[in-house]
This record gives sequence, structure tokens and C-alpha cells, in this order.
Amino acid sequence: MSGQQQGVVGGSRKQQSKSLSFGLWIAGLLFTLIIALIGWGLSMLPVLDHVGPMACAILLAVAYRQIWGYPLAMRCGIQFSSKKLLRLAIILYGLKLNIEVVLRQGLGLLARDIGVVVLAITVTVLLAKWLKAEPSLSLLLGIGTGVCGAAAIAAVSPIVKAKDEDTAIGVGIIALVGTIFAVMYAILRPILPLTATQYGIWSGISLHELAQVALAAAPAGQDALAMALLAKLGRVFLIVPLCFILIFWMKRKGAPHMADKQIEFPWFLAGFLVMSIIGTYVLGKHVAVSAAVLNGVSNVTSFILTMAMTGLGLNVNLQDLRTRALRPLIAMVIASVLLSVVAFFIS
Repeated sequence: MSGQQQGVVGGSRKQQSKSLSFGLWIAGLLFTLIIALIGWGLSMLPVLDHVGPMACAILLAVAYRQIWGYPLAMRCGIQFSSKKLLRLAIILYGLKLNIEVVLRQGLGLLARDIGVVVLAITVTVLLAKWLKAEPSLSLLLGIGTGVCGAAAIAAVSPIVKAKDEDTAIGVGIIALVGTIFAVMYAILRPILPLTATQYGIWSGISLHELAQVALAAAPAGQDALAMALLAKLGRVFLIVPLCFILIFWMKRKGAPHMADKQIEFPWFLAGFLVMSIIGTYVLGKHVAVSAAVLNGVSNVTSFILTMAMTGLGLNVNLQDLRTRALRPLIAMVIASVLLSVVAFFIS
């Protein structure tokens, strides 16, 4: 065979390899899409509607991993979902944050938000240390408890170099525990000595996810719901300064596994801020956008995040979960109870 013919054959093989890789990438992406769709559908059923699509999708992905193993052939597409789509979802999440409302009406609430964030993270980490729990997972759970659940965990995971498995476990635990707390809030509301406004503040500064805050506060009326969401927006706002604090902490820490690595600037946070500014000062003032369109964008954001969580869920090995997640879960639950009690008295 001549050199020219060998070159043609080699080029053909490279082209076939690229085509195969692209096909497997698409397959991995579609795989997470299908599981996310099934999880989304399950979340509309009674009982599961309180758990949410992300937790349902993670549970499906975890179950798939335990029964059929990790689909290695589609790894590139699955990793695209768990990493790139995750960052895209965080960027789009910025549209939910109205900076002007937080700064104009919620400065008093913001001070309380800072206090509960510091309390939740500190207590969770200290309890985890005392219980000899997994430190990385415990930190993620503390941040998810204090800030805003899955979105906070997703935002800080790349900065603290958390394993995909820890991120998925953390999101699943936050969704489950937060939903239980939200339902308990709604049950206790009629017998608590709180006004509707106070109850809304209590829900907003202590519950984990935005959806869980709405679930708990809605039965108390529109005033309670408005205050709850305002208080929660303040905690969402704190994602950005928290991430910069963590970047500084990771560099200062100088851990052995970080010695030869640079902490990449989380550019998706810049996107988060840009989208927040657009949502606050462009869409909110100068461009007429219907509530239906904004709601659609919110649903798309949630679905993209659900696809990302599906990819992360496929990394979870239940054999490791039993030994690694129990103690962080105990630390997080105790911290959540303490947070609820403290928040009750400062509402």
C-alpha cells in the first residue's frame, strides 16, 4: 500500500472515530434527557410532587447505576450534562434574583440571612468533625442548608473540588430533608404564635430550597409568601460572595491535593450576575416580558438542572453511600433543626 493510500485510510479511520465519539456524546446527552423527563413526570404524581423533579431524576439515575452499572460508552455525553449543563443552569438561575428588590426592601432580612448562612455552615461542619463524617459532603450539605439548596451545592462544587458523587448525594439529601421540613412547617403553622408576615420570614430564612419555601409559605397567604420569597432571595444573593470566600479559603488552605492545581475562576458566576442584572434592570423595567415567558424560562432552567443532576446521580454507588452519607446526614439534620429554632426567634 502506498503512502498516499495509507494516509487516506488513516484519515478515514479518524473520521469514523470522530463520528463514533460524537454519536456516543449525543447518546449520553439523550440518556440524561430521557431520565430527566421520566423524573419530571414522576414529580407530578401525588407525594412525589413535594419531592421535586431533581430528586426524582437522581433516584432514577442512582437506581440505574446499581442495577445496570455506569454506561461507560456514553460517558462523554453524561459528563457534558453533569458539568456544562450544570453551569448553564446556574447562569440561568440568576434571572430569579431581583437585585433591586433585595437591596431596597430586604436589607434587614439580608442581615438575618447572613447570620443563618454562617450558622448553618459552621454548625454542620463542626458537627461533622465531631462525628468524624466525610468533610467534603458535610461542607456541601452545610452550604445547601444555609444558602439555597441544590443551586448552592451546584455552584460551590467546582470551587471546593467536590466529587460528582458527593454533589449528587448532597442534592438528593437536601431535596428530601428540605421537603420534610417544609411539610412540617405547613402542619405546625396554625398552632404557632406567629403572624403571617413573621411566618413568611421564618420560612424564607430557614428552609432549604426556593420551592420548599413556597410550599411552606403559600398556605399562610400572599403576604406570608411574598415575605418568604423575599427572605429567600437574600440567601440566593449570598451565593456570589460565598463563592469568592471559598475561592480565597481553598487557596489559603493549600491542601496537598491542591498543591499542583490552580483554582479556576468560576466564570459561570459572572454569568449568574449578568442574568440577575438583565432580569432586574432590563426585563423588569425596559422590556415587556409576560409572566408566562418568564415562567417558561424558569421551567427550562429547572429541567436543565435536572439533566445535570441525572448525570451526577449516575456516579453514586450505594455501597459507598452507606458508609459515607449517614454521618453527614445526621450533622445536616441537627443543623437544620437548630437553624429552624434560631430563625423562629428572630423572625
